[in-house]
Amino acid sequence: MPHTLNAYLVEDSRLIRENLTAALEEMAAVRIVGWAEGESKAVASLAALSAAPADHELDLVLIDLMLQQGSGLGVLRAACGKGPGRHARCVVLTNYATPDMRRECLKLGADRVFDKSNEIDALIDYCLSLAKAGPPPTAAAAPV
Repeated sequence: MPHTLNAYLVEDSRLIRENLTAALEEMAAVRIVGWAEGESKAVASLAALSAAPADHELDLVLIDLMLQQGSGLGVLRAACGKGPGRHARCVVLTNYATPDMRRECLKLGADRVFDKSNEIDALIDYCLSLAKAGPPPTAAAAPV
C-alpha cells in the first residue's frame, strides 16, 4: 500500500483548488492538509508546518505562480529553497510553464514544474511515484 502524501496547496482559484484536491486525493494518494490563496499566508503557514511533529510533516507543496496576493515565485523563494531541514518536495503547477519560467522555478527550489493545461496526468504519475517510494527520511535519520 502506498504512503499517503501530506500536501499543502497554494492556489487562488477556488474551483481549481477543489477540483485538484478531489483528483489528487482520489487518484494519487495525496491528502491536502492545508491551502492558501496568496504568498504571505502560504509562507507563514509553511513555516508553521515545518515546525510540526515528524508524523505531521509535509511531503509535497503544490504551488501556482499567479496568486491572489504576491506570487508563487515568492513562495518558492521563501519556503522551498534547497537547504538543511527541507523534506517536502516543491512542485509548481501553472498555466505559464514556458521554458524560461521552468528554469526559474527550478533555480528557486522547485523539484518539478507541470503545466495545468496538459500535464495533470504527469503530476498524478509523479505523486504516485512519490507515494510508492514511501516517506522521505527525517533530518535525524539522514546521513551526516
